[in-house]
Amino acid sequence: MKEKRLTPEELSELWNVPLATLSQWRWNGRGPEFIKLGKHILYRLQEVEVFEKEKLRKNTTRKG
Repeated sequence: MKEKRLTPEELSELWNVPLATLSQWRWNGRGPEFIKLGKHILYRLQEVEVFEKEKLRKNTTRKG
């Protein structure tokens, strides 16, 4: 079965964040892991889910 991948446009829509934000996160290593094929960027759904899980918080001062 083929693994689900998201384009930056799809992830931007899913998370309601600007494409420029995703671009900055890629540049400075703050966002989810991604695949770069030439000039094309893809996010594996599995990596997006891992990133989301790592960002879960119970309050604003510390993790989990």
